[in-house]
Amino acid sequence: MEEYKAMELCPLDGRYYDIKDSLSPYFSEYAYVKYRVLVEIRWLSYLISEGIVEGTNKDIKRILEISNGFNIDSFNGVKEEERITNHDVKAIEYFIDKKLKEIGLEELVSFVHIGLTSEDVNNTAYALMMNDFLNKVYCPRMEEFIGKIDELSNEYKDIAFLAHTHGQPATPSTVGKEFKVYSYRLTNELERLKKSEIKAKFNGATGNYSALSVAYSDIDVVKLCKKFIENGLNLTFNPLTTQIENHDYIVNILDNIRHINNIVLDLDLDMWLYISRGYFLLKVIKNEVGSSTMPHKVNPINFENSEANMEMANGMLVTLSNKLPKSRMQRDLSDSSALRNLGVAFGYALQGIKETLKGLNKVIVNEELIASELANEWEVLAEPIQTVLRKYRIPDAYDKLKALTRGKKVTKEILDEFIDSLDISNKDKKILKELKPSTYIGMADRL
Repeated sequence: MEEYKAMELCPLDGRYYDIKDSLSPYFSEYAYVKYRVLVEIRWLSYLISEGIVEGTNKDIKRILEISNGFNIDSFNGVKEEERITNHDVKAIEYFIDKKLKEIGLEELVSFVHIGLTSEDVNNTAYALMMNDFLNKVYCPRMEEFIGKIDELSNEYKDIAFLAHTHGQPATPSTVGKEFKVYSYRLTNELERLKKSEIKAKFNGATGNYSALSVAYSDIDVVKLCKKFIENGLNLTFNPLTTQIENHDYIVNILDNIRHINNIVLDLDLDMWLYISRGYFLLKVIKNEVGSSTMPHKVNPINFENSEANMEMANGMLVTLSNKLPKSRMQRDLSDSSALRNLGVAFGYALQGIKETLKGLNKVIVNEELIASELANEWEVLAEPIQTVLRKYRIPDAYDKLKALTRGKKVTKEILDEFIDSLDISNKDKKILKELKPSTYIGMADRL
């Protein structure tokens, strides 16, 4: 029998726990400790490889095993140190010290964390976490999502339907073209996200490389740290900061994802409205219940769930975006507490994407209703008729069609009679009389 979540406060740990599982490797407390251990180990290994700290390639290989072999027991070891020190990064340093002693490399202990402040390790860990999350989870998930929209766009590219502006009947479009609008918007934003620079600083207590420049006065320490960030960790080097990395790149990513969420929200709202008008039907799943009292109900719950989760994500993303760029003088600790909520914000966003995707997999176009509705909306052809009249410089073309159609139920016969009365070429009369609401779609099928 499946084990159900019962006592969790956050939906990401309970109802949406499978989303948590995809985020935990990058934004859990365990992940944060693991990535910081990785940074400390890579820094020590890098110093050896650069000849600054004495050691061999064999030593480097053994040192790297400390981070490569990090597991839940390692995490518990760090947490035990933190319980004593009440300092999370110092606890990581002491944990590594113990591991070095265990493998007979006690002479390297004094070089662990050398020249660094806690924020050198923390901001670099977050950069790696963000980079891995975007490349391994978020971007692939969005590509899958966009792929589904493209699939629907291709499937329904030739189905014309009555468009609505201001909630009123307007120039027809095609179902496929309207889906493609969302695909295009999301693709643009995703490409922008993929080009984001993930930055890290590695410059000491107040950003001046002070400790390293004293200890290694004969070395270009800025160049040393830049090479470590760019070549050792494949991140973008931020050379000029206070004690903390200024988080501007994170804010740009958060705002980018928030905009993606808003595009998904726009799709959610449209799908909800289309379903309410009957343009889309929802697949009936035998054992599902739509209402506790109304047996007939099949509700668009996935789009509604997505809407709620995207709003939750955006609320947190806005808060983080507003908070993170601000720090008192050379640093305060408030950004540290805020950053620990990144995973929660991303979790709600991923849940929103998941719900919309589930909803899209349940919808079927109601071609019969769409065709029937479109066949009875001849007034939408007022637009092409008055446009042709403008071509012929016929005065008051718009007003003539307004008088003929506005607020009235128009038939093909009414339009044909009006077209026959016009002083235009027989060719254009023929084109206008052959138009139907279902064929007046412009370039929608090509788009």
